[in-house]
Amino acid sequence: MSTIYDFTALSNKGQEVNFSDYKGKVLLIVNTASKCGFTPQYDGLEALYQKYKDQGLVIIGFPCDQFGHQEPGTDEQIEEFCRLNHGVTFPLMSKIEVNGENAHPIYKWLESQAGFAGFAPEHPLSKLLDEMLSKADSAYASKPDIKWNFTKFLINRKGEVVGRFEPTVEPTALEKPIEEQL
Repeated sequence: MSTIYDFTALSNKGQEVNFSDYKGKVLLIVNTASKCGFTPQYDGLEALYQKYKDQGLVIIGFPCDQFGHQEPGTDEQIEEFCRLNHGVTFPLMSKIEVNGENAHPIYKWLESQAGFAGFAPEHPLSKLLDEMLSKADSAYASKPDIKWNFTKFLINRKGEVVGRFEPTVEPTALEKPIEEQL
């Protein structure tokens, strides 16, 4: 069985990151975008990171421009936006694709480990997302691909996916699942 530790990715500075360096940590991996309705989640993600990083949580953002062209910038522009507007200090990777033939191997693996979990019915954007995605593909909900920006994967200390949280799940709702892994 593979784990997150079998993968590498480029940091937003262009350096190769070996995920085996995160052995023993709890990871939250998120595909991010700077011009999205969910972009304010950066604040909640940073708050989680600050609260739990000393206990072993690492949040890793993977900027992606596959959803509505909402991450048009360069790696440098993305980092500056995140730092200045949301105080982001957690690691950001180089911009990637999360779906399709050019999807990053980490995301192909993540999707194979945890399929689409459904949108939170109480979130105001859930109905809009469902209508938009259903129009493009009536069977979208049965497929494991990433549906939108700010899909979050929780990885335990053994490198295994233990949860997938769709964009309609706010970072504050992840405290209990994160604490259970720490």
